[in-house]
Amino acid sequence: MTEPAAPHRRPEEGHRHGRLSARATVVAQAAPPGTSPLADPWGGRPGLRHVPPGDGPYRLVVLLHGAGGSAEQGLDLLLPLADAHRLLLLAPQATASTWDLIAEGYGPDVARIDALLAEALGTYPVHGVTFGGFSDGASYALSLGLTNGDLVDAVVAFSPGFAAPLVTHGRPRVFVSHGAADRVLPVDVCSRRLVPRLHTLGYPVEYAEFPDGHEVPAEIRRRAVDWLVG
Repeated sequence: MTEPAAPHRRPEEGHRHGRLSARATVVAQAAPPGTSPLADPWGGRPGLRHVPPGDGPYRLVVLLHGAGGSAEQGLDLLLPLADAHRLLLLAPQATASTWDLIAEGYGPDVARIDALLAEALGTYPVHGVTFGGFSDGASYALSLGLTNGDLVDAVVAFSPGFAAPLVTHGRPRVFVSHGAADRVLPVDVCSRRLVPRLHTLGYPVEYAEFPDGHEVPAEIRRRAVDWLVG
């Protein structure tokens, strides 16, 4: 991983590198609070958006589901805590059964997430952008978050398998959790290797290991949100 000097993407870096172009713009009329469908700009399966009550600014959190999962499962990762902590949640739906990076490399999912981010950043007052996810979604959140650290200032990765940025920008802070009894993505070959590597590369990492399997216990979710907002 390298640290480029420029704060924005280089001309040769685009969606195939995992780079996002969305940035905060003039805020338009915001949608009312609550959960609503998030239409895919290319006509694919819709995602979900949750807007907390009250005026912004909000922390924008993009939540990515695991392999074979759904936008609903992504949203549910932090939905019970969103209103109390003023988290504006976006939960995209992967184009295929999992995210493009895991299958064939960065591509259509990056473009879709970029478009959804641009719409949200042009509609709501936002004071920070977080990428989060579970399992394959956690690996994707880490990969996109490290790639786009000039936009994303925090990453929450529940039981990730890896991080695979092709380029890196910035140094977002990172929260990683993993179950010691995980049989899907064993902790010894995943987070116990990944977290020290991130530390070595200069990323500030908070690591939470728990005794259970491939899941996200309620206490881990609360700890992640306390870390995120605190």
